[in-house]
Formats: sequence, C-alpha cells, structure tokens
Amino acid sequence: MFSIPFIPREEKFFDLFERAAHNIVKAALGLKEMLDNWENVGMKVAEITELEHEGDFITHQIAALLHRTFVTPFDREDIAMLSHTMDDIIDFIHATADALYIYKIDAPTRRSKELAEVIVKAAMEVERAVPLLRRRSELKKIPEHCVELNRLENTADKIFRSALGELFDDTKDTVYIIKWREIYEHMESATDRCEDVANVLEGVALKHA
Repeated sequence: MFSIPFIPREEKFFDLFERAAHNIVKAALGLKEMLDNWENVGMKVAEITELEHEGDFITHQIAALLHRTFVTPFDREDIAMLSHTMDDIIDFIHATADALYIYKIDAPTRRSKELAEVIVKAAMEVERAVPLLRRRSELKKIPEHCVELNRLENTADKIFRSALGELFDDTKDTVYIIKWREIYEHMESATDRCEDVANVLEGVALKHA
C-alpha cells in the first residue's frame, strides 16, 4: 500500500497578500498627500501609477501561483476573489489621481480630502486584517476588522452623497460638475472595494475558523 506524503500549504500566498495590502496603503497615503499638499501633482500621480503597476504585478504573481499550486491555504475561489478585489482598490485610487491630473483640477475640494482620509483608514484596516489569514487561531479576529471596514464604507457613502449634493448646489458649471462627479465616484468605489475585501475575509474566517 502506497502512502501519500504530506503536502504543505503554499505559504507564499500570505506573503503576496500582505505585500498587496501594504502597497494599497502606500497608494492611499500618496493620494491623501497629493490632496493635502497640492503641488508637484504630476510627479505624485506618477508615483501612484508605479504603485498601481506593482499591484498588477502582485495580482499576476498570485494568479500564477494559484495555477501551479495543488494544495492552497484556503478555497481557490476565495484566493482569486481576494486578489482581484484588492487590486480593484488600488485601481480606483489610481483612477482618482489620474482624473485629478488629466482634468487639470485647480484645487482639491474639502469633500475629496475627507474621502481620501477614509480611503487611508480603510486601506490600513485591510492591511491589519490580511495577516490574520496566516493562522487558524487568528481567523476569529477578522470579523472585528470587517465591521470597521463596513463602518468606513458607510462613512464614505455619506460623504459622497453630501459631495454630490453640494456640487449641484454650488455651481452651474457643467464641466466642473462632470469632472468632480467622476472623481468622487472613483473615491467612493475604492471604499466599496475595501468593503468587498471585508466580505471575502469574513467568508474565509467563517469557513475555516
């Protein structure tokens, strides 16, 4: 009778997810710094673009690792979903920075700074939650981070609604309205994706804790 050797889980997934989370935080901080200090905008957008490229590279590495790994640390579908959703966060951060530059925005609004602050907090919450995937004993701590991510998404949604209302109340400049509406939508979408990450993490915790 043949015995089947023990096949260890592929731990590199955790390294890549943690690297992706840290990269998201760097991009979020870059966007906040750009809005708080409105100078050298082109250079700051270029830095965020590099971080977005790094995010794409990490996503491709996870996909390649998933393709060649027989035993994964948790469900393959959850690994793929977590990877793509985390990549979406940085994509929307980059889309925000890009739109601010392409549309030649003269100065950031108060609401955009508020949304950037929420994006940073949500990104940091993701960075705190992701390492908990490494150990089964830590999975039970994930839901508290998910609750905070849901709260932050609700906060961003309220800011977004206020921002749109003020946009239509404060100006009749249609082009200005179109530009800022798109920027606000990108920022709100970034926090939506952070909540999506929370949903994936919570699902993993419930399945494996």
